[in-house]
Amino acid sequence: MKLGIETETLEFKKSTGELKEAMNSICAILNKHQKGELYFGVKPDGTPIGQIVTEESLREVSQKIRNSIEPKIYPEVKKVTIDDRDCIYVQFEGNNVPYFAFGVAKIRVADEDITLSSKELSEYIRRNQLDENQWENQISNKKIDDVDEILLRKYTNHAHEVGRLAITYTDKKTVLNQLELTQDEYLLNAGKVLFSDDITQDIQLAIFATLERTTFNDIQRHHGPVTKLVDLAETYIKNNIHWKVEFDGSRERKEIPEVPMDAVREALLNSFCHKDYSTGQSNEVAIYKDRIEIYNPGHFPDGYEPKDFIENTERPIRRNPRIARILYYSKDIESFGTGLKRIADACKAASVKYEFKMLKSGFVVCFYRAEEKADKSTDKMVKSTDKVRINTDNLNVSQKKIIDYIIEHGQITNKEVQQLLGVKDSRALKILKELVKVELVIKNGKLKGSYYTLL
Repeated sequence: MKLGIETETLEFKKSTGELKEAMNSICAILNKHQKGELYFGVKPDGTPIGQIVTEESLREVSQKIRNSIEPKIYPEVKKVTIDDRDCIYVQFEGNNVPYFAFGVAKIRVADEDITLSSKELSEYIRRNQLDENQWENQISNKKIDDVDEILLRKYTNHAHEVGRLAITYTDKKTVLNQLELTQDEYLLNAGKVLFSDDITQDIQLAIFATLERTTFNDIQRHHGPVTKLVDLAETYIKNNIHWKVEFDGSRERKEIPEVPMDAVREALLNSFCHKDYSTGQSNEVAIYKDRIEIYNPGHFPDGYEPKDFIENTERPIRRNPRIARILYYSKDIESFGTGLKRIADACKAASVKYEFKMLKSGFVVCFYRAEEKADKSTDKMVKSTDKVRINTDNLNVSQKKIIDYIIEHGQITNKEVQQLLGVKDSRALKILKELVKVELVIKNGKLKGSYYTLL
């Protein structure tokens, strides 16, 4: 049987010939999680291959740990048999961080052991001194019963399917304990914001009429678990930006947003991952005529600039490592601090201008929009622009007129179809239904407030 995959707390070594590498892994895991497990005689993919296990080899492992790692730890080292193959099992823990292997401090990132620079080590020590008081590690007012079980089950099974979480869903209490998000019957704050609904965990969404924060066209506030808020904010942005819709001769539709949505989602996830939750401030999405701003109420790390992480010259610094770890397991984020670089790369690939703004109160990711097309009569945002290209060869005259009208004005109503074609309500409705059926337009709204846009 396979033992699963290597994780941030589980390491496999093929034999005691990799003792030095094992010490580095133990050190890195201790500095990240203060406890972990290591097997000798197991391949990196979790397949037991075995090795010769004697009293001497067990003693060799114990002595190597004692002589190589500072401060000293006293692990359990024993022989185990897996699929009739002898292996060495090491279970270790320690709270006297930071730990050093051969005089070097390392930290666990996914299944890698990363050396901490002197600057990173200083920051690590500073953060660790405050760790017990760190907001995400404090006990919340929410209990395990307050967890959204459907959300937790979906998360757990997905994280397992993508290969980053060894466990599968059993029950709320067991899974939350395994994810280290509880203390007794209560959720830690990290567990609260990830898997329960709390009115203090919210995001504000707004569309501004001008280039300034003056007049609102729309404003909303929502509360709930992080991933639900990210999904909601992503949908809000999708529904309020320009899209190019291209059809080729085979009627294959290609929808192109004016800003890259993978970069938008990355920015949204980062805004919750690096948020300073102790401030009580809301995350924000602000849509202006010329830009989209995603605000995170958490100032950028002192002494660093965004380019330090975009250019990969610095290792990641996480304000909320427990939250980041959970989002890493589900592959929502990467654990290597590549968020800003991924945003930058996606924007460059899409030829979209972007900007990172460091504020005293927080951090803003800004995406600059394409020139806006608007309906002059209503000043409503037009989601489909004159850049839309649709193959209309198979459409009749009436259908072509409707498509042209939507391209020009962004939408069309049943009444406008009647006026455009000089037909009655029933005929207008029939033509619109035909366009919906062939997946060229979609109906929005209900009853008298309904209108049609390009799909």
